Amino acid sequence: MQVLITGGTGFIGQALVQRLIAAGHAVTVCSRNPTQAARQLGAGVRCVSTLNAIAATDRIDAIVNLAGARVVGPPWTAARRQVLLNSRIGTTQALLQWLQQTGQRPSVWVQASAIGFYGVRPPEEILTETSTPGQGFMSELCVRWEQAAAQATAQGIRQVVLRLGVVLGPGGALPPLLLPIRLGLGGRMGSGQQVMSWIHRDDVLTLITTALQSPQNSPPMQGIYNATAPEPVPQATFAATAGQLLHRPVWLPVPAAPLRWAMGEMAQLFVDGQNVLPARLQREGFTFAHPTLRQALRSLV
Repeated sequence: MQVLITGGTGFIGQALVQRLIAAGHAVTVCSRNPTQAARQLGAGVRCVSTLNAIAATDRIDAIVNLAGARVVGPPWTAARRQVLLNSRIGTTQALLQWLQQTGQRPSVWVQASAIGFYGVRPPEEILTETSTPGQGFMSELCVRWEQAAAQATAQGIRQVVLRLGVVLGPGGALPPLLLPIRLGLGGRMGSGQQVMSWIHRDDVLTLITTALQSPQNSPPMQGIYNATAPEPVPQATFAATAGQLLHRPVWLPVPAAPLRWAMGEMAQLFVDGQNVLPARLQREGFTFAHPTLRQALRSLV
């Protein structure tokens, strides 16, 4: 396949590019800094600075839209919120405009989203793909991102939307989560009862490559999927499991109030949560390589 990727230099994107190249596919990455992207990704990847650099006659079979500024970072001021929105919706709109100009239509569009779509929910509320969106900025960000991307379906393109949980892997969110525990200063955040819905990066990559395929003997993936492992856990359980695997004590709880004071609404990412299940993936028989937290962390620590 000829695959166009946005966000190809990110934590998920880099690993996806390497997996696709290893499988014999051709990859084009759209990046603001194509020279740096080419150094990161290797000579086998075509890197362009703008979608207009792709000729109308070039064949593109699939789009994977992962682009977006990091949600964890500077406080969510009005200006920062606009950056987060623009980096996702602006890129998605640029892809849609490019689609109207290109000579050949891709057959599939894989779209990243996040379980932030559901907002802050109590631990006992189980969320599936049919659950309603929540309140707050994270929910707004995901809803608007998904709405922008959904316009591709009007052009006859099969779309797969992955609402990603916390992605665990050699990078991304995991190292900062493990650092206090490695230093012997780990503990639960807030009450520790907030549910952490997570997924191993290897399973994310398998999900994306599966979504790109159009199998002959079964219906292809289409629509919205919760990209989370089937074992969401309370945050205190995550800390305790990591402590056991790292042979470190987990004894220093971090109160929620100082985090909320220092980080504002962004503190929700640490002291609040959502109990999300991958109902569609389980129903459609997807096999997780890392279905349990202990197994996932053991492969990474």
